[in-house]
Amino acid sequence: MPSKGKHRRPKSSSLSRGIAVAGTGGAVLVLPVLGATTAGAAQSGPAQAATAKPAADAKTYVVVAGDTLSKIAREHSVSGSWKKLYEDNRSALGDDPKLIRPGLRLTLDKEGSATADASRASAERADRSKRTDPSAAEPAAAPAKKSYTNDLDGWINESLDIMAQRGIPGSYEGIHRNIMRESSGNPLATNNWDSNAVAGTPSKGLLQVIAPTFSAYHVPGTSQDSFDPVANITAACNYAADRYGSIDNVNGPY
Repeated sequence: MPSKGKHRRPKSSSLSRGIAVAGTGGAVLVLPVLGATTAGAAQSGPAQAATAKPAADAKTYVVVAGDTLSKIAREHSVSGSWKKLYEDNRSALGDDPKLIRPGLRLTLDKEGSATADASRASAERADRSKRTDPSAAEPAAAPAKKSYTNDLDGWINESLDIMAQRGIPGSYEGIHRNIMRESSGNPLATNNWDSNAVAGTPSKGLLQVIAPTFSAYHVPGTSQDSFDPVANITAACNYAADRYGSIDNVNGPY
C-alpha cells in the first residue's frame, strides 16, 4: 500500500510543452509557450514550418510567405497545374484558393514530377536519335561560297574548280600558257581575219573559241556568253580534253 505524501507532477521540458490550436480547413498549428525553450533545443511552430521546404521526394509541401498555388505547381511540376493542386487540398484551402497561407501543409501530386521526368527522357532520346541517325539530323549548313578575284588569276582558278567538279583535266600552267598565246589575257579579244572569221564564225575570248565549239562544249553552270572569261576557259578546256586529252597538251593553234 503506497505511503501517503505529496504526489509531485514531473516538470515538463521545453520540447514537450505547447498548445495545440485547431486551424481552419484541417490545418493544425502548434504554438510554443513563450520562454519555454532550452539552450540547444530546436523550436517548433509556424516560424520553423514556414521557412523549411520539404525534400524533393516529399509528398507534402509547407507553404511559405509569398507562395501561390501557381508558383508551387510550377516549381514542383504538379500534374494538372494549380487547379489540380487546389482540388487535392480543398479540405485545407476551403472554397477560396486564395486563402493559401504560410505554415499550411499541402499534398503534392508527384505524378506531375514523373510526367516531367518522362518528357525530359523522351526529349533526350530524340536528341540521341538525331546524333546517331543521319536522316533525323538537321541538315548541315551549306559551306560559304568561294570568292575569286576578277582578273586572269581569279578566272583561271574558278575555271579549274568547275573543271574539277566536272572531271575535265587541266592545270593552271597549261591554261595560262595557252591564254597568253591566243589572246594575251584579253577576255574581249576577237579574231576578224583568219579562216574562221571569213566563214562568219570569228574566234572569241581568252582562248579564242568559235561559236559552234563554244555551244558544243559549253559547261553547264557557266555563262552562255562566249566572252565571259570563266565560260570561255571551261568550254575551251572541255574541247581540248575531248580532242587532245587535256589543255596541257595544247602548245599551238587548236
